[in-house]
Amino acid sequence: MEKHISSQFDAELGSVSSRVLELGGLVESQIRHAVYSLSQFNNEVADQVIATEIQVNAMEVEIDRDLSTIIARRQPTARDLRLLIAISKITANLERAGDESEKIARMVKSIGASGNARLLPASELRIASDLASGLLRKALDAFARLDVTEAVAILKEDDLIDAEFDGFVRKLVTYMMEDPRTISASLDLLFIAKAIERIGDHSKNIAEFIIYVVKGADVRHIAMVDVESAVK
Repeated sequence: MEKHISSQFDAELGSVSSRVLELGGLVESQIRHAVYSLSQFNNEVADQVIATEIQVNAMEVEIDRDLSTIIARRQPTARDLRLLIAISKITANLERAGDESEKIARMVKSIGASGNARLLPASELRIASDLASGLLRKALDAFARLDVTEAVAILKEDDLIDAEFDGFVRKLVTYMMEDPRTISASLDLLFIAKAIERIGDHSKNIAEFIIYVVKGADVRHIAMVDVESAVK
């Protein structure tokens, strides 16, 4: 991060960036616990995930308040303003990833209550959940270093999660056709798969905002070849 004439401004930027990483670590933990609750159909762990969402939401509000104060007080120039805008967007994506973890936990409880947990291929989601959790961790590391090369790699890796999701949906349809009794619980599992896929999307969004900070280029909704051209 560039040094400024005001050391206090540097301190404020460093503090809010650290808070974002702290929030990211909390959401990472939330995702891990959500995945564990799914693998074991453990209601206690699922309840912990749901309870953590209150803390995640509170941190998002605190960071947004700090950002508003910095912008009003410091009137930042172009690159710093890009950083502050990106931090706000990254914070929102982390909070939404936390929302997806909460959804997973709630669906785990619903499937457990149905009594059909052992009939469903929940273990098939392990690869996708590991990919999504790993992608968020990489996105946070890339943000800490403002690493554009890693950010581009994250955009490419998100396609692997999408492919896992598509494959799982096909398997789940087969399960429902073979045993109609599992349809209700299978739909809950489908929502879990979609939540995992959305966590990957939020990690991808974070990577796009890293590129925005460093290169000043908005690479949302454009082809990968154009992304690679923008970061050269």
